[in-house]
Amino acid sequence: MRQQWSQEQANRWYQQQGWMCGFNYLPRTAINWTDIWQAETFDAPTIKQELGWAADVGYNTLRINLPFIVWQHDRDGLIDRINTFLTIAAKRGFRTMLTLMDDCGFSGDEPYLGPQKAPIPGKHNSQAAASPGRDKVCDYAVWPEIERYVRDIIGTFRNDERIFVWDLYNEPGNRGTFASGIEEVLYDEKLERFALELMTKTFAWARDEDPSQPLTVGAWHLPLDPDQPDEMLYDHPIDRAALALSDVISFHAYIGTAKMVRVIRYVEQFGRPLFCTEWLARQVGGTFEGQLPLMHGCNVVPYQWGLVRGKTQTYMPWPIFVKERRDYSHLWFHDVFDEHGIPFCKAEMDLVSRLSRIGLHPRF
Repeated sequence: MRQQWSQEQANRWYQQQGWMCGFNYLPRTAINWTDIWQAETFDAPTIKQELGWAADVGYNTLRINLPFIVWQHDRDGLIDRINTFLTIAAKRGFRTMLTLMDDCGFSGDEPYLGPQKAPIPGKHNSQAAASPGRDKVCDYAVWPEIERYVRDIIGTFRNDERIFVWDLYNEPGNRGTFASGIEEVLYDEKLERFALELMTKTFAWARDEDPSQPLTVGAWHLPLDPDQPDEMLYDHPIDRAALALSDVISFHAYIGTAKMVRVIRYVEQFGRPLFCTEWLARQVGGTFEGQLPLMHGCNVVPYQWGLVRGKTQTYMPWPIFVKERRDYSHLWFHDVFDEHGIPFCKAEMDLVSRLSRIGLHPRF
């Protein structure tokens, strides 16, 4: 079985890539990951159009999740569509981070096939679908099939240069359910226990397939409290395991700029390439002007949440802002283009263009 990359191996690999700037991607016509990858709703023309808009301003990498349920019912079709997507992305200069599993089932439903529910008016990411879903994560009897899924996807694409990084599991244990009116993470001890064990096994299954790309899982337990002591950053057992097992370090940070500085200093201690795989929350101070130059200067690869305003409604603020009736006026929470390809803020896109042209910061 392949071992975890050494720090030297990971940093040597990263120096060959150069600094990249990306986003988490769902086309405006898809409401969740099941929606984009099903045969009936895979929307290649929209994907081509939107990735063209992104490439024109200088983005060169993206992160996207895969749905276990589609693999279960249409394995060959999913593989074909992954190939189609990777080809579209590569032709526009993108390298893709593929995420295999995700516990963020904010809709409150277990994943299902077919037409997905419509967005709930005014609700941020109201129909988010998990992969494989809480019931399957918490059922050992399903794990052999999850293992086949992980091995199949990684084994099929393990030497594919269009794939940048494997993100094995997005936010393990996250039980937030925005759609049902709960606006924060629920601490589901059973899910967390199973997710930690499944994540650890997934690293072993993935390494056994010997991919040429690095593996990661992002640390994500980061309360918004600006006064949280630095030694408590990403101190959850799931985060500690993810940081210890990853070839390259990834983390989520929907926070203000002062705290982002502290977070970057904290993750730098691992001595590995850094990827902020979720950021951009304008209402809490996570802004382009404040944080993109910071991440470039520290050679952190950023993946903001969202690209084009669409069915996910993630340009709207988190439900807690609506519940508290905070004034968010015209300010978008996530996303950068409207459905016509017009930037929410041209200065933000100009910054992406300028920093992408500079590339990897010399301090690396």
